[in-house]
Amino acid sequence: MIVSDMHTHSTFSTDGRAPLDEMISTGKNLGLKYYGVTEHFDLDEYSIKLYGTIDEAAYFARARELQKRYNSDRFTFLAGGEFNYVTDEAVFEKFIRVSETYRPDFVVNSVHIVDGEECYRHEYFAGKSKHYAYSRYLEQVLKSLDAPYKFDIVGHLGYVSRNAPYEDKKINYADFSDLYDAILKKLIDKNIILEVNSQSRGAGSDFLPDTDVLRRYFELGGRAISFGSDAHFPSRVAEKRDTVCAALKGLGFTYITVPDKGKRIAVDI
Repeated sequence: MIVSDMHTHSTFSTDGRAPLDEMISTGKNLGLKYYGVTEHFDLDEYSIKLYGTIDEAAYFARARELQKRYNSDRFTFLAGGEFNYVTDEAVFEKFIRVSETYRPDFVVNSVHIVDGEECYRHEYFAGKSKHYAYSRYLEQVLKSLDAPYKFDIVGHLGYVSRNAPYEDKKINYADFSDLYDAILKKLIDKNIILEVNSQSRGAGSDFLPDTDVLRRYFELGGRAISFGSDAHFPSRVAEKRDTVCAALKGLGFTYITVPDKGKRIAVDI
């Protein structure tokens, strides 16, 4: 069984649905050993207009307070952030400032914005073929791996497929093998953790990235895997962890990697 969930959100994120302490206590009650909160850090102007932004100081102050309450030998709550990657030097500097000011326990680096559009929204797909829309997304993910700020995990690889308008939404390895290989090899070379994200509603897969991509990652020598439910409310914390666990074991993975203040903790599955 997977005993970590390293990608969740509370009401400190504008789309969160439950207070931080309720999300943490849910993770603890589910028997998780490691529970990570990754509030959205949307610091570019486009995303702020769409979603608003986070009160950074309030979030980290509350998180550090709750760590004193909850953390023990049996349970560790880690206060992280999900950095919304965009190719903008000014935004890079903001992420560096956040990292230096608040010292997140870990960071998930995620691509949501491609060619100036949120690639979950229908506007992104207008007039684009599936191959073009997905290729542009994967190219942006590849760029994001060279971001100048520190991060530990690449989030929800395949995100673009979640709300795509195509009849067959799945983002298959075979259709984008060159781009996937470039991404996976760079993850391995740079020692970045690959997240398996169980929020795959509408993506044509049980989790992101799907088994075909994970198999190729393993073949290339990749072993650093993180699990994240992307839960925005308590009932989704650790969702599908048994499904993901079975798939990972079937591919040969034996442990989950948990990042904690620059250290890596291997947790058996």
